[in-house]
Amino acid sequence: MLVNTRDMLKRAKEEKYAICQFNINNLEWTRFILEECEINKAPVILGVSYGASKYMGGFNTVFNMVEALIKDLNITIPVALHLDHGVDFQSCKEAIDVGFTSVMIDASKNPLNKNIEITKKVVDYAKTFDVSVEAEIGHIGGEEDGITGNILYAEVEDCISLVKETNIDSLAPALGSVHGIYKGEPNLEFNRMLEIKEKTNIPLVLHGASGIPESDIQKAINRGIAKININTELQIGWSTEVRSFLNSNPNVYDPRLIIKAGESVFKNIVKEKLILTGSANRF
Repeated sequence: MLVNTRDMLKRAKEEKYAICQFNINNLEWTRFILEECEINKAPVILGVSYGASKYMGGFNTVFNMVEALIKDLNITIPVALHLDHGVDFQSCKEAIDVGFTSVMIDASKNPLNKNIEITKKVVDYAKTFDVSVEAEIGHIGGEEDGITGNILYAEVEDCISLVKETNIDSLAPALGSVHGIYKGEPNLEFNRMLEIKEKTNIPLVLHGASGIPESDIQKAINRGIAKININTELQIGWSTEVRSFLNSNPNVYDPRLIIKAGESVFKNIVKEKLILTGSANRF
């Protein structure tokens, strides 16, 4: 069933585990994630970047695909359909209007007062539809839909102001993680993470969780992270397996067989993350 993220993240924060957001790029990936999370009785957030939504045909196509798969696969776990890195108010509004149950407004490139202004506008609109809202502060490095840049660490006082002024449901502070492949070792600001958790008292989100050591993931969860985002690791695992399959089977041309070749590895990654975060067997 489609739900917003509010209750699932609140419970995760209180019980010190994290909900996984797995980004989807097509029907097959969506099916793989839903099936594996259902087997493991884990609530899940399906993340959809603006670029991925356009690739799949648009927000309406994505929403109807997810809703239909939940019905046809007899999915019983809570599922949130989440816009990842909404670039402005309009993109968030479009996602909300077609049925997305959660949105992220990423106005982090703006000065704090402008970030607050844009985020509050999204929150006020989302409340009308009981849609949860995630916001970002600081700047998470790496690459996401063509956006590149260095990490700009979140300041504790700025986090407090953003939460207080906007009434967001979750916060993604830039604390050392990056999107995409890490160049060197991840270096998370755990002390600042804990301080932000204690002073904002809302669920925190860790973007760029692919490639972060398991011990650091668990440490982050103990310091307030209630949601982790995983995309790159799924892309690498699936594409590596499909490439190997094609190399071994050069005469195969059925796209169903090609895409399905990465299913087992893909689902294993999903399962490993559900166990790592403690979200398995929560429903």
